[in-house]
Amino acid sequence: MGIFNRKSTTDASAAKAATAVSPDLAALTGTYTLDPSHSAIGFVARHAMVTNVKGGFTEFEGTLNLDGTDPSRSTASIDVTMTSVETGNADRDGHLKSADFFKTDEHPKMTFRSTKAEALGGDGYRITGDLSIMGTTKPITIDLECHGAAQDPYGNVRVGFEGKAEILRSEWGLTWNAALETGGVLVSDKIKLVLDISAIKNAG
Repeated sequence: MGIFNRKSTTDASAAKAATAVSPDLAALTGTYTLDPSHSAIGFVARHAMVTNVKGGFTEFEGTLNLDGTDPSRSTASIDVTMTSVETGNADRDGHLKSADFFKTDEHPKMTFRSTKAEALGGDGYRITGDLSIMGTTKPITIDLECHGAAQDPYGNVRVGFEGKAEILRSEWGLTWNAALETGGVLVSDKIKLVLDISAIKNAG
């Protein structure tokens, strides 16, 4: 079950049916808080032109405002603590926090603020927004797959999403690199962002 209304492009009658909101879908309208203990915000970078290095952030917070009757009014806001970056290697983590990369002493947060939400059909959705890193803000688009909603053993209503996007880190001033003797560079400019989000509906 999706969070946003599903759209059809086949004919007028199908489009009308697609925009009809079921009681269950409408009931999901509300404000949700991200649950960091059951969520992940990660990234994948190509290393030395031959392999992928995966990492993520362990400290973040965010809010989803879901509108089951008008998906275009749904919004998302996420704040990430940059010193929480982890890649499984302490030296590499320290390098990422340094002036070569994130400059965490000067720029402790990375933020995302949505500007547009839309349904793609089925369980697919797309959210566009402003990603701010190191004082630079650029638009990005995140493709989402909704895993529906459920009530956990504690009575919380949860929604789940998986998301992915690709960015060029150089557009945010992340330009450090090293040339390889065999050609190419040590770290790819293209970065894949991966999200696995569980959010709890706020009371009231």
